[in-house]
This record gives sequence, structure tokens and C-alpha cells, in this order.
Amino acid sequence: MTARRLTLYPQSNYQFTTKDKQPEEDPTVSARMRRLESEYEVHGMRRSVDAILLFHQKGFPHLLILQISNTYFKLPGGYLNPGEDEIEGLKQRLQDRLHSPTHDTLKPGLEDWVIRECVGKWWRPDYDQKTFPWIPDYVTHPKECKKVFVVQLPSHKIFAIPTNMKMIGVPLFELYGNATRYGPQIAMVPQMLSAYDFVPKGDSKI
Repeated sequence: MTARRLTLYPQSNYQFTTKDKQPEEDPTVSARMRRLESEYEVHGMRRSVDAILLFHQKGFPHLLILQISNTYFKLPGGYLNPGEDEIEGLKQRLQDRLHSPTHDTLKPGLEDWVIRECVGKWWRPDYDQKTFPWIPDYVTHPKECKKVFVVQLPSHKIFAIPTNMKMIGVPLFELYGNATRYGPQIAMVPQMLSAYDFVPKGDSKI
């Protein structure tokens, strides 16, 4: 099977600014699970979408992740509304979270977000934090399905990060197997990307 190719641009091509804070919808894990349960009773299984955004330093891939409260890490993305298309929904979540309406005049709009392949699925069997990259055989009605997509970034972009969050770039070798720090989903991103050939462009190549 031919490997997929993904173009990576150097970190120096991207600028980072701030915008008004965007508080998390649920202040605690228990509140998040209570809302998941109440929404499940009305709409059924929740659908979520996350994005893998990559740049390179000296030719090596780095993943952009959001850091919240200095301890919690997450991929950019979010919940979908009932019936919402997952590709358009992910574009909108990235736009809402990271787009700079006042600074980014390069490509102001949803066309910045080129959604590539879905490289992972995570299933939540119950109203708790446990998720699995498969549906356990004892589960007939999972409560959430989260899909992870590779996103091709444009060659240049200005990101606007809510003031209550940080965006950091982490090399894939630091993520690999490091579920204790980054959580199991982010720690598995290097495996999700193992079928890709990365094509670094611009400066800072090895």
C-alpha cells in the first residue's frame, strides 16, 4: 500500500496571538458526564471530532495541542450537533476555537481547514472517562464516538488562542507512549500517523 503524503511547513510560518477566553462548557468532569447522560437520553450517542495539526522543526513533525489549566491537554475540536456533518462540523469547531478574525487576512474563512483522512476512532462505553479504540464486546450502546482527522494546514496562518488556554507544539517522539502526561488519545497520535510520509517544506530542514 502506498503511504499517504502530508506536507508540513515550519513553525516560523505560523503566528500565535490571543482572543477572548472560551470557558469549557462543563467546569468539572462530573458535570461533563451529567450533561452527556442528559443529552444521550434526548439525542442518542454523542459524536465528537478532533484535529491533528502538524508543523515541523528541523524536519521533524510537531503536533499542535491545546493546554488548559497547565495540566490538561486536548486536540482542537469539539462536539457535533445532532445531524451535523462531521467534516463541516470540524471546520467550524476549528474556526471558532483558533481563527483570528482581526489579524488573519491571509485566508479568512473555513477554507483554511483542509480535512484529510480519519485516522482514529474512540468509543466511550459509559458515562465516565474511559474510552477505547474499539467497542468492547459487552457494549451495545456506546455513549460517545470521537473521530480524529488529519488536517492539512496552509503554508502560513495566524492562530488566535483563547486567553484561558495555551497552544503548544510537541514533537511526536515526546508523545509516543506518554499517556501519563498527555492522555491515551494524544499519546497514540504517532501510531495513527505511521502510514504517512511527511514532506517538510520551507526552512529548518534536517
